[in-house]
Amino acid sequence: MNVLVINCGSSSLKYQFINSDSEEVLAKGLCERIGIDGSRISYQPKDGDKEETVIPMPDHTVAVRLVIDKLTNPETGVVKSLSDIDAVGHRIVHGGEKFASSVIIDDEVIKAIEECNDLAPLHNPANLIGIDACKKLMPSVPMVAVFDTAFHQTMPPKAYLYGIPYEYYEKYKVRRYGFHGTSHDYVSTEAAKFLGKDRKDLKIIVCHLGNGASITAVDKGRSVDTSMGLTPLDGLIMGTRSGSIDPAIVTFLAGKLNTDADGVMEILNKKSGVLGLSKVSSDFRDLEKAYNEGNELAKITLETYSYHVAKFIGSYVAAMNGVDVIAYTAGVGENTSLVRRMVSEYLTYLGTNVDPEKNKLRGETVILSDPGSKVVTMIVPTNEELAICRETVRLVK
Repeated sequence: MNVLVINCGSSSLKYQFINSDSEEVLAKGLCERIGIDGSRISYQPKDGDKEETVIPMPDHTVAVRLVIDKLTNPETGVVKSLSDIDAVGHRIVHGGEKFASSVIIDDEVIKAIEECNDLAPLHNPANLIGIDACKKLMPSVPMVAVFDTAFHQTMPPKAYLYGIPYEYYEKYKVRRYGFHGTSHDYVSTEAAKFLGKDRKDLKIIVCHLGNGASITAVDKGRSVDTSMGLTPLDGLIMGTRSGSIDPAIVTFLAGKLNTDADGVMEILNKKSGVLGLSKVSSDFRDLEKAYNEGNELAKITLETYSYHVAKFIGSYVAAMNGVDVIAYTAGVGENTSLVRRMVSEYLTYLGTNVDPEKNKLRGETVILSDPGSKVVTMIVPTNEELAICRETVRLVK
């Protein structure tokens, strides 16, 4: 089965075309600046050169059409016609409490996703635009919605409730939802598989450390707690997001900066995190370079970041009353040895010793801890697109 995996943003569309039998990526690419001047599409077929084309894309329907044109191009395409696309898998950011698993998309599902728009106003509307575009161009092709929040619907109330009046949960569903669920599910499964064990027999902490970052406690195959909350702003310090802060900071800064809550939220989402702390960059490669050059703020920022990661890991060890595996994933988790080393220095009490030479490795599934370590520490590259493909095939077949 050939599956087109779509991840729509407000002005972008990431895509991968995957053969589900071999799990081979036949082609991938990105549509950027949709609805904005200077829009472009990149396309890279398997074993082929990457192409970039500047072309007007007034809306997502045009973007999806261009993706199909690239996939079916007689010279560089990977399929002959539209009929070779067997299914489409869509990443949907927020499913609220309505979805605890992936679903085949129909009118009722679309309506339910729309009802979650106020929980993810920057993401869900864009995801729905992608669904609508595919429906127009491929009306007979089955489509599946895979939710970032679904994996975390197994959290108990003690983990997802906030210390605010319960009526706000009852009326407005204000609670912890968590995100990156597709990644946490995939990585915890792959970690257990690599160790030759059943995930249901393990306590795993997955550290999805990228520009967006979250940590999840996976106990016996189920998410029991996670660091992101009602929105992806909560939890860890991230690339440009503040992570968890004293809520009173919002009104305090609003008064000092003569702005409103929306103005402060803009700062917390786009100007904070390691970018705001370091004054260098939101890119950890730039931070590591500045750190090695002796930049004091870069040093303080990486120390602060790693300290917060270690604190979340420690809290989830307590939540699960133990841990068997700590798995690093995503851009920073897979590639930034300095952060892994800094975090691991806080975790020796767990009986896990990370081998300095192995820790230099990046982007591959590998055990970092010594053979005698009580807790296995490892890198497991995430692959959300493949996970979406697998879910799509599971439901469509």
